[in-house]
Amino acid sequence: MSLHPTVEAVTARIVERSADSRRRYLDLVAREADKGLRREALSCSNLAHGFAGAEEDQATIRGGRSFNIGIVTAYNDMLSAHQPYGRYPEQMKVWAREAGATAQVAGGVPAMCDGVTQGQSSMELSLFSRDTIALSTAIALSHGMFEGVAMLGICDKIVPGLLMGALRFGHLPVVLVPAGPMPSGLPNKEKQRIRQLHAEGKVGEKELLEAESASYHSPGTCTFYGTANSNQMMMELMGLHMPGAAFVHPATELRQQLTRAAVHQLTRIGKDGGANDWRPLGHCVDEKAIVNAIVGLLATGGSTNHAIHLPAIARAAGILIDWEDVDALSSVVPLIANVYPAGAADVNQFHEAGGMAYTIAELLRAGLVHRDILTVAGESLADYALEPDLDDGQLVWRPAPETSRDETILRPAAAPFRPDGGLRLVQGNLGRGSFKTSAVDPERWTIEAPARVFEDQAAVNAAFKAGELDRDVVVVVRFQGPRANGMPELHKLTPPLGVLQDRGFRVALVTDGRMSGASGKVPAAIHMTPEAHGGGPLARVRDGDVIRLCAHQGRVDVLVDDAEFLAREPASEPEAMEGTGRELFALFRQAADEAERGGSPILAAAKL
Repeated sequence: MSLHPTVEAVTARIVERSADSRRRYLDLVAREADKGLRREALSCSNLAHGFAGAEEDQATIRGGRSFNIGIVTAYNDMLSAHQPYGRYPEQMKVWAREAGATAQVAGGVPAMCDGVTQGQSSMELSLFSRDTIALSTAIALSHGMFEGVAMLGICDKIVPGLLMGALRFGHLPVVLVPAGPMPSGLPNKEKQRIRQLHAEGKVGEKELLEAESASYHSPGTCTFYGTANSNQMMMELMGLHMPGAAFVHPATELRQQLTRAAVHQLTRIGKDGGANDWRPLGHCVDEKAIVNAIVGLLATGGSTNHAIHLPAIARAAGILIDWEDVDALSSVVPLIANVYPAGAADVNQFHEAGGMAYTIAELLRAGLVHRDILTVAGESLADYALEPDLDDGQLVWRPAPETSRDETILRPAAAPFRPDGGLRLVQGNLGRGSFKTSAVDPERWTIEAPARVFEDQAAVNAAFKAGELDRDVVVVVRFQGPRANGMPELHKLTPPLGVLQDRGFRVALVTDGRMSGASGKVPAAIHMTPEAHGGGPLARVRDGDVIRLCAHQGRVDVLVDDAEFLAREPASEPEAMEGTGRELFALFRQAADEAERGGSPILAAAKL
């Protein structure tokens, strides 16, 4: 089917807007490919240091004729999604030797768990951990020892950070290697119910911990469709995985064979690879691939966090996107997946219903994604409309199912759950923000109510417990943007606001902070830009001001006379933060860009 005209128009607009920056980026890729740092340019001393710890691979690396893979790993065994990576490097070295190549761990990057840090002061390091990961990736690859890169990372800021760093080495082929989700545990809707009961004081800490432990119970990615699993979806739509790798469980033979195939494929797609089939990351991540990622996000009801991460990833490749691009695509991309928080199903059930293979096949049939992108495997995106399987122990790919195996979870584009993608731009005299409609009842897409203003989520919870919010209310939580405090997720607000809504009140949230990728149910304008820090509009809002939030019209406004509103003195900014290492990130906060450009201090400082 021909490409949808809106998808074509948005892509053309991005190409035109990015012409200069993309040309400069591709010039960088070409220069680095021809004259950049590489093994043959290293001195004898440099090279000797580079292979001294390679043990049985020393002679091969020293000979200089083999393909050497740099492994950048986000392994730690505190983060369930990344715990399976512990033995990956050891295995990958064996698989590299099978292909006549070698592999070395180029470096490790931090991997923060937002599940552990939600509601804690350490959440204020979360967004900037992405930029720290990008810097760590760049340091790992700066040694010039590698002809290709395998990146081991899954979760929220980790995949965006790995890509941001690796894209500055865009002449190298890169394959992202996932580890898969944990088996299904306590259903997500039941977990949400227990959390709300706890917020009301009807369930104690013991019962809450039992529910949480039954939800998050073993190695693997959490099973709700939040930022981590949205990452995996996007990597498939961009062609940066081996096809179908996203949602295969850890510690299975199929998972192991997919990782083995990724190692073998890397050796084929380097500039001097054995197949004469150079597929550098900087060419794979182009305007069409970025549009495909946005379309996938919308079609599956993915994480709102990617309204920040995708602009940052794109900028690292010289591509400029904004929320108007997302909004335009959202108007024509149907919601074809019904996964928690939009529905009851988890990612394992999504995978069983047809998963990424069916999703990609359906989006291709509907003309909603670009088929002609350069992927790390196959001839086009059509090769990702396949399901991996084992045939007598050998990895094979089979065509996606022609129909969904469960239409309560996955539907064709012609009969979607909703006709639009559910991530809308809202704008008005309070600035610009994101509203995820896919998880919110349409009856609540318009809320008009008096504001109650807070400067942290703990104060919101205290007011809730005191009964001060038992009314129609728009909760404003400000000074939560990148420059104020690193833009933490405010996921701890979800249970109390959900309780208020269930009590029959008209409730909404307006904030310059973020919400979890799994948040939904309560209407919210998040990522508000300009942020309150520095005198943005939210800094002028007062208790009692009536705020109108309307996803239908794409508006968020305070209903105060313009002259009066602008004449107000902005609220005082909170004191500088100390403790939990936050003071070390003061430079990042000072340099951070606005949320719509990715909220990145390192891209802003580098003028990318």
